[in-house]
Amino acid sequence: MMRKTITRFVMALGLGALAVQPVQAGTQQDYAASFDAVLGTELRAPKDFHRAYSNPLEARIAQLADGGQGRIGVAAVDLADGHEITVLGEQRFPMASTSKIAIAATFLDGVDKGRWSLTSKYPLLIPVRSQPFSSAAAPVRKGAYLPAHELIERMITRSDNTATDALLAVIGGPEAVTRWVHKAGIDDFRIDRDIATLVRDDGEFDPAKHIDPRDSATPHAMVQLLSGLYEGRWLSKESREVLIGAMERCVTGKRRIRALLPEEVQVAHKTGSLNNTSSDIGIIKTPDGRAYAVAIYVTGQGSRLARENRIAQIAKAIFDGYTELAANDNTHWVNARY
Repeated sequence: MMRKTITRFVMALGLGALAVQPVQAGTQQDYAASFDAVLGTELRAPKDFHRAYSNPLEARIAQLADGGQGRIGVAAVDLADGHEITVLGEQRFPMASTSKIAIAATFLDGVDKGRWSLTSKYPLLIPVRSQPFSSAAAPVRKGAYLPAHELIERMITRSDNTATDALLAVIGGPEAVTRWVHKAGIDDFRIDRDIATLVRDDGEFDPAKHIDPRDSATPHAMVQLLSGLYEGRWLSKESREVLIGAMERCVTGKRRIRALLPEEVQVAHKTGSLNNTSSDIGIIKTPDGRAYAVAIYVTGQGSRLARENRIAQIAKAIFDGYTELAANDNTHWVNARY
């Protein structure tokens, strides 16, 4: 299904502060120099980044996603009409445990095709202590054998790494997940390591200042993934219900997407956390039946609590903005791509 991109604006390192008014020439030069010094010229925002934002929702998300204290990537789409907004939506961020949605989806697709079953039992893969970077893959040992449906429940609702690696081994490793996502038509996504290795070797780079392509995706790619899974494009009805149901029961990240939303709003999501980065991606469902796919990746900001607060504020602004747009029949959107 073709998505109509309403706005795609790229920003970092303080650009959010420019959301209300155009930048003066000197400020623009300072911004470009700062961005180039940290991330390089190839990742600089478009030359027209100094424009004033065209509606209050754009301006609000831009201000909240200010990159002055670390890169922040946001993508969201209203699944009823395809209206999408992004901030650094085409830039790579570490997925951390948000990749577990794709891992579960790859396994469930295999269930749909008769390769595996949800009742088959597989062993938890428990990390064995080893020094960081001492091997290409961190050593693990087999633990208790659990049915696949319980492994999915653990990996999504509680972010259980040992359950995740159990299913990752069954489906053929990280490369199998990357192939499945690419086959679904989503390019800006890759998994390179199992979770045991990812966690053991965490901290090699600061994601606020360095873009590591390994185990990364763009916010836009993750919104594409969420949208397709929610709409049943790749999985059977039964498999979709297994995955979305587990996301609805997720108990991690209470201070993230769901924190500032009204109680009657339902969130089906998956969190991620690694060195100096916190994330949350999922589906926000309103009582009147609308649904929004949201992916928020935050680096830096000084502390995990500060990153979580930024996620919560951005999610609330997206929800409020889309709610207002729906009430006003979207008449004040400007159909432009950036």
